[in-house]
Amino acid sequence: MKTTFKEENNDFVMYLSGRLDTATSPDVEKDMQVLMDCEGHNIILDCTDLEYISSSGLRLFLNVLKNAKSKGSHVYIRGVNADINKVFAMTGFSNLFEFK
Repeated sequence: MKTTFKEENNDFVMYLSGRLDTATSPDVEKDMQVLMDCEGHNIILDCTDLEYISSSGLRLFLNVLKNAKSKGSHVYIRGVNADINKVFAMTGFSNLFEFK
């Protein structure tokens, strides 16, 4: 699992590549701390190269969303493949997030 953080057009973007599962989520959680510390920036979780997401990965996404909303920011998800889109639909996460 690889993450890359960039600031683009005043948005904080986290690129996720590989498998986000129980084994990789602790490291990804540390990498996402920069998103938790943001204020005044919208967040984009770029899933273009994300191959798989487990419930522990979904929990990380939800934590980012809750934190951002409490600060008046929005979280957008982009680049979701068909398999991950199904996971979001089955878990109801597709109703929680905004997709680009």
